[in-house]
Amino acid sequence: MRLILILGDQLSHDLSALRAARPDDIIVMAEVASEAGCVPHHPQKIAFLFAAMRKFAAELRAKGHTVAYATLDDPDNSQSIPGELLRRAADHGATLVIATEPGEWRLIAALSDLPIPVTQLPDDRFLASHAEFEAWADGRKELRMEWFYRDMRRKTGLLMEGDQPAGGQWNFDHDNRKPARADLLRARPPRFEPDAVTAQVLDLVEARFPDNFGRLRPFTYATDRAGALQVLDHFIAHSLDEFGPYQDAMLQDDPFLHHSILSPYINAGLLSPLEVCQAAADAHAAGKVRLNSAEGFIRQIIGWREYMRGIYFLEGPDYTARNVLGHDRALPPVYWGAPTRMNCMAQAVGQTRDHAYAHHIQRLMVTGNFALLAGIDPHQVHEWYLAVYIDAYEWVEAPNVIGMSQFADGGVVGSKPYVSSGNYIHKMSDYCGGCAYKVADKTGPRACPFNLLYWDFLVRHRERFERNPRIGRAFATWDRMDADRRDRIRADAAAFLTRLEAGEVV
Repeated sequence: MRLILILGDQLSHDLSALRAARPDDIIVMAEVASEAGCVPHHPQKIAFLFAAMRKFAAELRAKGHTVAYATLDDPDNSQSIPGELLRRAADHGATLVIATEPGEWRLIAALSDLPIPVTQLPDDRFLASHAEFEAWADGRKELRMEWFYRDMRRKTGLLMEGDQPAGGQWNFDHDNRKPARADLLRARPPRFEPDAVTAQVLDLVEARFPDNFGRLRPFTYATDRAGALQVLDHFIAHSLDEFGPYQDAMLQDDPFLHHSILSPYINAGLLSPLEVCQAAADAHAAGKVRLNSAEGFIRQIIGWREYMRGIYFLEGPDYTARNVLGHDRALPPVYWGAPTRMNCMAQAVGQTRDHAYAHHIQRLMVTGNFALLAGIDPHQVHEWYLAVYIDAYEWVEAPNVIGMSQFADGGVVGSKPYVSSGNYIHKMSDYCGGCAYKVADKTGPRACPFNLLYWDFLVRHRERFERNPRIGRAFATWDRMDADRRDRIRADAAAFLTRLEAGEVV
């Protein structure tokens, strides 16, 4: 007798563990407190995964599989994945567990430490295996995503014309940095009314996780593959064409703009990354979607997504503890919804609270930028991102935060820290117009905190970044300022950080 383990982010019928299943195997699925509570997950994320797991288990039973499923409120639930495997092994006399490798070192270790044998099969839902990524990285001085992405384009044939990229270039980023205007006719993502299964889960989550950051209702996400396919079809038909130009834009009354909102479904296994990319490429081939939009979207999936997973497993279990800049300030209450005078932070955090979602520029250039400039402990930042977003799993979240956002890995992911003054946010959003601070003010009580902290960050880390070709020129600008102005900036930044540490409204 064998057990087949299916985790909450492995809801794919072609999963390697399921392909290995025999008719008499027992499939084990479990909603457990140890996973739901490893960080204080957003209640919508917990509800999404529990509802999707229950529906996936029903699909497996309809196919003839025997599924041992534990709900969170099952009194016999041991409340951990290892505990549930041992319980089911004792119930059924099983002597072997077959699993698809989890996407987190913690769970990989937990399965390896079980007192019964566990075979962890590769997760081949990804395009690049560990061995393939390691071979690509071997001997390279810099592990730049762009070069990896080109190899993935060649491997998949997506947007390729023979051995050349469609349109004669690999990357159309220069076409994809336009600010957006409010548009009442802009398509919105589909909304799904909770069915009976989802409604039951919502009640459970509401009762069990009442204090977690984030609003549970209204809950409008799809929770099965059929719904996820509807979201994909809607995005391709209504939003993808303008995704490219406006993918970096931010509007305070439009949380989704032209974004796909497909990452929750891809990362949970309800959609495959390749089918999503193929749909985008087919829409371009049919003349329905401009090339820069199709390319920019595909790059996020077969480029960044695959690259981030490769980095996570290449760098090893200690990756989330890295902190080369020595930042140690505690995560301030504004990240948990405390009042703030910074409208950009209020908008990004408020949207996260309401939808368990914010797009990549809000994460990188607002909440991430502020954390880096303010010197916040990167491990606390990492755990916040892992907790609050519906699409966050450690294999993808950690390299994005520890590496790209916080530069805590010293440049493994990014060749420079992603820091900016308030001007970038002003250019790409409508946030600054409704802010108590003034983005045009460089010093004084109403100076945008991003302006003050930008220079303060560079001066603190001058020795590390002065010779960086992508950011080093900023120090020449600093040096040209008169001494009094430099002193005012540093003093105002220090005063702001003192207020932040004291828990004052900033």
